[in-house]
Amino acid sequence: MLLLQVNNSSANVSLVLFFGTIGMLALTIGLIVFIIFHQRKVIRYQMTLQKMEQEQQKMLLNASIRLQEEERQRIAADLHDDAGPLLATARLYLNENLVNLDKTTQLQSIYNAKQIIDDTIQLIRNISHSLMPPTLKNFGLESAVNDQFQKISSSGIINASCRFHDYKERLQTDNELIVFRVIQELINNILKHSNSSFIHLTQNTNGNKFYIRMHHDGKGITQADFERMNKSSAGLGLKNIQSRLKVLHGRIFFEKDNSQTYYKVTIELNRDDNQ
Repeated sequence: MLLLQVNNSSANVSLVLFFGTIGMLALTIGLIVFIIFHQRKVIRYQMTLQKMEQEQQKMLLNASIRLQEEERQRIAADLHDDAGPLLATARLYLNENLVNLDKTTQLQSIYNAKQIIDDTIQLIRNISHSLMPPTLKNFGLESAVNDQFQKISSSGIINASCRFHDYKERLQTDNELIVFRVIQELINNILKHSNSSFIHLTQNTNGNKFYIRMHHDGKGITQADFERMNKSSAGLGLKNIQSRLKVLHGRIFFEKDNSQTYYKVTIELNRDDNQ
């Protein structure tokens, strides 16, 4: 009787061990399968993010290329349509028959040619200034932005003001030009779309961070709107802003003020990358 109880007890222990082992194996296999599927899901998610990032980079690159191409076409058109005819006209006054004319006519032809050449020089100077504003080149970003805002305010259409709080050390010249073009694009968007009564720009630094902030009281966009438009075919100007700031490793933020009365745009740069 005792031997039978011992055998039954051993059988029960073996049965428990058997089912316990089976359970552990099933749990281990289930855990391995879960890890494999989870890793595959993570990889698919990472590949999707990478693809989205590549598509956005491609859109930004296309926007940058399109901007450069438009700039080249504008310069080519200005030279072809304006400078070309002016120089051709000056050439008419300075033709080979000039030596056969009387002195008074010669002097008048030379004077007319000089006036046309002066006009051509001024035209080329204007084209050059549109590429690199002389105020920006000679006096820096603060003076160029102040000059831009004074011109806007003098129009009487909108009240424009700006204030630089801490700009003792200039950014690199090329980087100043990029920031200035971004500010111009933002101003252009505000003037075209916001119906604002004022624009106010401030500049300050915090540690190695350089900030430009613009406020206006018209219609604006939020960061979600900006990111959505960057992923679509619309908003070429905003894509140009993004592509320019990417060169500087900078960021831009669009938001509505807590008071809900005006919109704010913040440009953030790392000074260490732009000195």
